[in-house]
Amino acid sequence: MSGPRILAIESSCDETGVAVVVDGRRIEANQVATQVALHAATGGIVPEVAARQQLRWIIPTLEAALAEAGAGWDDIDAVAVTYGPGLIGSLLVGVNVAKALAVAHDLPLVGVNHIEGHIYANWLTDVDAGAPLPGDPPFPLLCLVVSGGHTQLVLMHDHGRYTLLGQTIDDAAGEAFDKVGRLLGLPYPGGPAISAAAHNAAPATRFPRARTSGAYDFSFSGLKTAVLREVEGHRARSEPIPVDAIAAAFEEAVVDALASKTVAAALDHGVAAVAIGGGVAANRALRATLEERVTRHGVTLLVPPPALCTDNGAMIGAAAGFRFAAGDRAEASLEAIPNLALPWLRT
Repeated sequence: MSGPRILAIESSCDETGVAVVVDGRRIEANQVATQVALHAATGGIVPEVAARQQLRWIIPTLEAALAEAGAGWDDIDAVAVTYGPGLIGSLLVGVNVAKALAVAHDLPLVGVNHIEGHIYANWLTDVDAGAPLPGDPPFPLLCLVVSGGHTQLVLMHDHGRYTLLGQTIDDAAGEAFDKVGRLLGLPYPGGPAISAAAHNAAPATRFPRARTSGAYDFSFSGLKTAVLREVEGHRARSEPIPVDAIAAAFEEAVVDALASKTVAAALDHGVAAVAIGGGVAANRALRATLEERVTRHGVTLLVPPPALCTDNGAMIGAAAGFRFAAGDRAEASLEAIPNLALPWLRT
């Protein structure tokens, strides 16, 4: 007998995601309406525009997900939605639609933290119904969440039990990619553009790695400034800017910082596995470097497929499946919380 079938909505930023996930593991549908081309014109996300697009796409994406899953409302056991962190306007669209659907179809409502969704992307599979599911990741599990808005090292003791080990003290890694992409004249979003430019290029220099007071904290603001000075130096000398080589050096510095502190935390806390999630987790250099460094110490690396690293409804459905099984239910008064944190354990 299969577990609960959850319809999950993700609208925390500029992607409108709706998915149908069974038992927190099996993807039956995962539809995403993206706004990348729209925001490329401004070189970044305009919150008001993002919220309006959420309004435009939420119902068509919902209908497409139900059609992909071949499901009607009688087949759905609960509605789940991201209620933070994220852009308030975008979050409000998803939260209010989810609450309306839960009331209209007399279904339980489950609120999900966006960061928790990125972590639970590592539980997802698209194997056919009836096929055996792969084993669960082992606890304790070290999670590196790295995206446009967040860079955190999280120790996951069990489902829903988290300790924050470290985080960025300034820019998130994905934000740094976007800003450096603009400095180099590359298209938005900066992460994929820098990765493409850096591929097979030799680094132009060795950019600094920031020192932080917290052993597992990150800082990328100084690295961004170093790139700016490198670019300005070439302009002052009337030299062509070696975009590919600078991109390679920048990516190398970010990847080294993320990988070094992740490996250190994994060894210090004796975990058997490391999981990564978030949009930057799709970066091939990061994936390759972590794979090499983590497995060198006998630790397993868990990496979602690239399509499940960026924002999507399936990851919310995965997290919701486990929360639903634990008895978590949201009230009709559920509100969007832009700065929502994971439920950290006291240390």
